[in-house]
Amino acid sequence: MFGSLWFVSLAVTPYLISQAIDRGLAPRRAGVLFAWAAVILIVGAASAGLGIMRHRSMTKLRLAAALKTADLVMTHATRLGAALPRRVTAGEVVTIGISDVWTVGRAMNAGGVGVAAVIAFCVVAFLLEQISGLLAAVVLIGVPVLALIIAPLLRRTQRAAGRYRHHQGELNGRLVDVIGGLRVLNGLGGKEAHLERYRRESARLRDQGYRVGGPSSWIGALGDGLPVVFLAVVIWLAARLAVDGDLTAGQLVAVYGYTAMLVIPVNVMIFVGFDVTRGIVAARRITDFLRLPEDDPAGEPAPDGPAALYDPGSGVRAEPGRFTALAGDRPADAAEILDRLGRYRPSDATWGGRPLAGIAQPDIRSRILVATHDADLFAGPLRSVVAGAADPDDDRVRRALDTAVAHDVGDDLDRPVDWGGRNLSGGQRQRVRLARAVYTDPEMLLAAEPTSAVDAHTEAAIADRLSVARTGRGTVLATTSPVLLDRADTVHYLVGGRVAATGTHRELLAAVPGYRALVARAFGDDL
Repeated sequence: MFGSLWFVSLAVTPYLISQAIDRGLAPRRAGVLFAWAAVILIVGAASAGLGIMRHRSMTKLRLAAALKTADLVMTHATRLGAALPRRVTAGEVVTIGISDVWTVGRAMNAGGVGVAAVIAFCVVAFLLEQISGLLAAVVLIGVPVLALIIAPLLRRTQRAAGRYRHHQGELNGRLVDVIGGLRVLNGLGGKEAHLERYRRESARLRDQGYRVGGPSSWIGALGDGLPVVFLAVVIWLAARLAVDGDLTAGQLVAVYGYTAMLVIPVNVMIFVGFDVTRGIVAARRITDFLRLPEDDPAGEPAPDGPAALYDPGSGVRAEPGRFTALAGDRPADAAEILDRLGRYRPSDATWGGRPLAGIAQPDIRSRILVATHDADLFAGPLRSVVAGAADPDDDRVRRALDTAVAHDVGDDLDRPVDWGGRNLSGGQRQRVRLARAVYTDPEMLLAAEPTSAVDAHTEAAIADRLSVARTGRGTVLATTSPVLLDRADTVHYLVGGRVAATGTHRELLAAVPGYRALVARAFGDDL
């Protein structure tokens, strides 16, 4: 409303000036001239106020759209919970949050100044038609011609921007991963290699940005230049009509004012089209994210007591009260099995013979815990980090830290832990994560590579203490560590994501050459 009224006030002003000239100035009627001048002053003041309100309302609209979109994204990310990193990269979420939502907000210009610009164009065409049908026809034909010139560039920009946005999400994801593992990279001496790789991918993204910038720069140039050329054509025609006596002096001034004012809405329509083009690319990424399926919390009650978990896709069975290990030729396969058994991926897994997908999610989350080796650590004192959502019990926290052999971290339970455990070493972070899982004491603990960042002596101590701490509880570890495998009641040897053999660690060493080769490849001859 404010945008439309503002544009209309701009469009009406040349008409008022023409009336002041033809009715007051030309016949030298001072009273009439001052009357029209007063009207022009009033309209000008109103236009200034409307311009302020238009800017305020459009800024509010853009911010509201961006923030509401961000709220939708954050709400959906929260609902996805621990399933989020399994379905989308951190870099994609970052790019959506700091770029896409604001691009969508700018696209909302189409609903404000975009609509107002169309109304202003129609008003100017009507006013011009009152002066000259020829000039009105030129305006009505010229603006669509401008659109036809710009449209191919907008389509090209949209295609290039889509590819650019895809690469941008990937690069941001790599940046998040590198920053998160910077301390480890420094320790391993891999910082320079990752820096060089990031430079190459960043250069490729820059080149892709040039492909977006090419048509975008033409849109900018044409958006500013074509309306001026259009203005010159209309003024030239009006001047010829004035020379022939078909236009009065006031009408000639009005035509100049109409076309000069028309530069603004035409320019606005061009750049609104550009904003909408980029907004569509951003909106598609956002809607793709919002379409990621959430777990339905509703469902049937869980089994009354401890029950076996079974994954038909792999043949893995985890019995309650037993220590089960998964040793696979590809670690990703074992991690996927844990995700399926924890209902973080769609599957036909069962719990106590009943489909896991049909059981109420809160029951699953309260009794089955999937502890990944890269799970986030929240900032706070150590006792709160280990206790998680529960109220800290210092004695229980110390027992959990002792089970995880985290004595070098747990001497002081008030010790501050930075977000992500950034003030801890890689091994300390891993042991704090394990302590947090032990503290939770779930009915079934599913953990992936819980000792991959510790030395052999610490790993042996963890294996002994964990098997004791989890007595009577079900535990499933994805690991190729012979120390942990030797403590397991049952070991499933996986090939291609399927169970190829089952037995104890020593039985499999003796009977399955592939299993022995797998463990030997990971840990040499220390079997």
